[in-house]
Amino acid sequence: MGFPQHRPRRLRTTPAMRRLAAETDLAPRHLVLPMFVKEGATEPVPIASMPGVVQHTRDSLRKAAVEAVAAGVGGLMLFGVPETHDATGSAGIDPDGVLNVALRDVRAEVGDATVLMADTCLDEFTDHGHCGVLDAQGRVDNDATLDRYVQLALAQVEAGAHMLGPSGMMDGQVGAIRAALDSAGHTDIGILAYTAKYASAFFGPFRQAVESQLTGDRMTYQQDFRNAGDALRELALDLEEGADMVMVKPAMSYLDIVRTFADSADVPVAAYQVSGEYAMVEAAAANGWIERDRAIVETVTSIRRAGADIVLTYWATELANRLDHAQ
Repeated sequence: MGFPQHRPRRLRTTPAMRRLAAETDLAPRHLVLPMFVKEGATEPVPIASMPGVVQHTRDSLRKAAVEAVAAGVGGLMLFGVPETHDATGSAGIDPDGVLNVALRDVRAEVGDATVLMADTCLDEFTDHGHCGVLDAQGRVDNDATLDRYVQLALAQVEAGAHMLGPSGMMDGQVGAIRAALDSAGHTDIGILAYTAKYASAFFGPFRQAVESQLTGDRMTYQQDFRNAGDALRELALDLEEGADMVMVKPAMSYLDIVRTFADSADVPVAAYQVSGEYAMVEAAAANGWIERDRAIVETVTSIRRAGADIVLTYWATELANRLDHAQ
């Protein structure tokens, strides 16, 4: 008499059975909420291409941060939208610039109850929209940009950031910032390295969100979407330079890179579900083509399943508030 045939669907019969047998855990602590704060705004400004996301005022930012913390979200990533721009991104370094003021506001409001992160990049603040300063030929000057990143980093730490997110894809950015932090006595401040940031079509709505001044593209310093080997080389460099976490951005079109990082890195791996990925789901749901709530859970869980320890998503607070009901 043979053994009874195994039927995998026995483990799918009820919500409780599916929950018990689930291989991938998704909890609020895994989520980081990206947030925008607009200098001079007197009320939140909706972002047309990202339904449900706004450019915050200082007051609404504090309120939204408190709500995220109450939901158990693991971290907040802040981006600034200044009123003025210049060639070197001075507003990002100014202690009274919008991002540094926002960091102080949020740190005063929530303290150490979450991980407060800052986008350590110049693109929101430059009048040309690039992630660095330009040379006489209009090209991004890598080493001059590193000097500005160091100034950004120190200003953001003084404003209250727990962790810095250098996102500009300059060579040596992690090492330069780590050395500067350590020299200034900020040895406990972490670095979330944007290790694999691809030159992606999915960043479009974000550029509206930060009112980017960019003309042209960033293909000379962001990674080519056709390449995976570049990401591994960047990973080795960032880890050697002292990255505390590493990031893949975007997430959904680069799950293979997320999996590779998870298998290779000895630090936590983050993935950013970017503005275009968010907008696609919201647009399809608004047209009745997909089930919005299920799509949100499915897409974020897929990023976790690929190996991400941390997922940056604009749905972080909403999702954290209803994870107990996800199946």
